[in-house]
Amino acid sequence: MAVYNPVNHHPFVNYDDDAYVTENPHVQAGLTWGTITWAFTSTEHSNWHPLTWLSHALDCQLFHLNPTGHHFTSLLIHAVNAAFLFLLLAWGTKRAWPSLFVAALFALHPINVESVAWIAERKNVLSTFFFFFAIACYGWYAQKPNWKRYLSVVAAFALGLMAKPMVITLPFVLLLLDYWPLGRTRTAVGVPRVSPHLRDLGKGPRKAAPVFTSKLVAEKLPLLLLSLASALITMQAQSGGAIRSTLQFPLSVRIENAIVAYAMYLWKMVWPARLAPLYPHPGNSLAFWQMFLSLLLLANISVLVWHFGRAPGSARKGDIPTAPVRGYLLVGWLWFLGTLVPVIGLVQVGDAAMADRYAYVPLIGIFVIVVYGIAGLAAALAESRKLNPALTIALAVCVLIALTFATEHQLSYWSSSYDLWSHALAVTQNNYIAEDNFGGALVLQGKINEAYPHFRQAAIINPYDPMSHFNLGAYLQDSRQLQDAIQQYQYVIQLTSDAGLLASTYANLGSALRDLGEDEKARASYDQALRLNSNQFNAYLGLGHLLEKQGQHDRAIAAYSHSVELRPTDDGYFSLGRLLQAAGRTNDAVAAYQAALKLNPGLKEAQAALNALVSH
Repeated sequence: MAVYNPVNHHPFVNYDDDAYVTENPHVQAGLTWGTITWAFTSTEHSNWHPLTWLSHALDCQLFHLNPTGHHFTSLLIHAVNAAFLFLLLAWGTKRAWPSLFVAALFALHPINVESVAWIAERKNVLSTFFFFFAIACYGWYAQKPNWKRYLSVVAAFALGLMAKPMVITLPFVLLLLDYWPLGRTRTAVGVPRVSPHLRDLGKGPRKAAPVFTSKLVAEKLPLLLLSLASALITMQAQSGGAIRSTLQFPLSVRIENAIVAYAMYLWKMVWPARLAPLYPHPGNSLAFWQMFLSLLLLANISVLVWHFGRAPGSARKGDIPTAPVRGYLLVGWLWFLGTLVPVIGLVQVGDAAMADRYAYVPLIGIFVIVVYGIAGLAAALAESRKLNPALTIALAVCVLIALTFATEHQLSYWSSSYDLWSHALAVTQNNYIAEDNFGGALVLQGKINEAYPHFRQAAIINPYDPMSHFNLGAYLQDSRQLQDAIQQYQYVIQLTSDAGLLASTYANLGSALRDLGEDEKARASYDQALRLNSNQFNAYLGLGHLLEKQGQHDRAIAAYSHSVELRPTDDGYFSLGRLLQAAGRTNDAVAAYQAALKLNPGLKEAQAALNALVSH
């Protein structure tokens, strides 16, 4: 909480925070019945994650659009996750100090900054909480299996899937935990199965017999059905254009990128520098040596883990055989490899090669390998008096201090959209999404002319990027180059099937057509925008201008009113005030002008109109 405290002073960023919070009327409505219904039926933003939507809605109900509250919630969940991880490891392994250090690495490693500092990534920390909760329920179930305890595992897993489908690998993780530390793959002949923490108090050793693997697998079948259902729902939600085709990313390219990505996650764990919110997919441009060295690294680690991690037995002769002594090696490595599978790019979603947020859970496996391995080595050396235990503690503290400084430094890049994307451009190449968003950050600062080259560069890097063409269209429209703007909007319509982006595009296109005097085409564009998104505020605003132009003042007043309800703007309130004044509704007109001036104190037309009304 102390290390991450600066994030509580950060604003929303222009990277999905708008879609999730600042421009989402369902979320801003708070925990209403309408929001709950929408959350469970919506696949907006190519995801079905109702609990995530509801967590954002709760924040809006408590904190409105004050980003401090939204940031604090994410930070609090991350802190709880770190404590939860410590308790789970300490309970499962009966080794408090290594468990504490693993949890500290998880809490403080800078690769996890993205999951905590990015409000739109609430789904990651929230789903991980339920992931840990499901593991805790499973540990409780493993002590005394019965259907009531098993239902708690199913419920926790379902909640995790409703926060983010990344936790889909839980059944696989539980099979690993059966091996280590729960020791459910081995039991004693002639005695009831007991918790692996209980020592055999009887005299003499007992023979061990393996539990049938099929039984442990069958035990996970209901969870696997939940995983399958979540996968089908996710694929349906992402079928609108988020999933990339094999024409764009052939299978061979995906496999090569996956191999290199696995190695890069390990490297960023060891040396967490040049972290970015998005790493562009290299396509078929990966060098052979990159893929070969990555494959060699992964193969060597796998061989070593298999050799040293599968040795059976217990730490003391005469114990009831439980988990393998070095089972953490095999479990930690397979945890890392397995929990990354949904996001490693074999099913390519979006254009990213990898993402820091994807490592939030998977790197726990590597932390376990490193910490428990070093702890075992240090204990052996200390027993032979070749190592002072104080040195081990000092080295651990130094590592945590270094990670603390690195995390604080990484947090600084999330202090504004400008800092975030200028850093991303500095540490990545050919990053058209960073170009788009950096241009957007410049627009927010009023530096529209400086933003234009970045929108152009994004379109050059990826001519099929609809967002860069949308941004170019908005710039050209603002510059009154209406025909060129219309051409850019037509590109967007051809390139995307995203309903939200299309709605914004049709709304802007309608305004450009209206300014050119093509009222019928403009009306059709506004109608199409509202069909795609009934909450498209600027479509109502443009429709109001069009209706006012046609003399339909009552309908124009309704359109303006709906627009400012969805999103208050100075233009909307001023236009509404003007028509209300013409209709003789003086008090309502005064309120509208005052609202316009509150949003834009420099709006001279509104001030003049208000002064004229007040003077009478």
